[in-house]
Amino acid sequence: MRGLLALSRLIDGLNVTVGRLVSWVILIVVFVSATNAVFRKAFDMSSNAWLELQWYMFGAIFLLSAGYTLLRNGHVRVDIVNNKLSERKQVGIDIFGILVFFLPICLYVLYLSIPQAVESYVLHETSSNAGGLIRWPVKALIPAGFLLLSLAGISHLIKCIGFLCGQCPNPIRMETKTQEEALAEEIAANATSKTKQ
Repeated sequence: MRGLLALSRLIDGLNVTVGRLVSWVILIVVFVSATNAVFRKAFDMSSNAWLELQWYMFGAIFLLSAGYTLLRNGHVRVDIVNNKLSERKQVGIDIFGILVFFLPICLYVLYLSIPQAVESYVLHETSSNAGGLIRWPVKALIPAGFLLLSLAGISHLIKCIGFLCGQCPNPIRMETKTQEEALAEEIAANATSKTKQ
């Protein structure tokens, strides 16, 4: 189990690194979108390449950060029944969901998307829009994103099994506070202590 937990930490490290890099893409896409809007409105100039670049970056943000979002338990969960169960049963449901639904779907999308990305690269596929960009980078985002998501699912599965074996904390109930949340709690605690004095 120790080796699997080490593998899980390695996968988590990869997804954290990719998640941090993707956060910079958000800044870049804001800059590109703003610049494109200014040129379009102020100078009546626009380019399909700049519009497509925005779409490519939106795709990168969505696809490449999916594994990081799973790691941080950021995906939407509808836990009407699940919340009433014990932690062990909740983790058991997660294991079942990962093995029966999550991994098969991720691996199937990965299986379907790799040939399309390779074909697009080999054929030097470009956009049908005038002045558009090449297509293979955006098509390569699909298998890359689903590979990262599949790895995050495997990591989550390992942690769930580790929890049931008593070798790691519950991965569903991970307390991962952002720096902003920690700062807000510190400010609230300081304000509370000052009012009591």
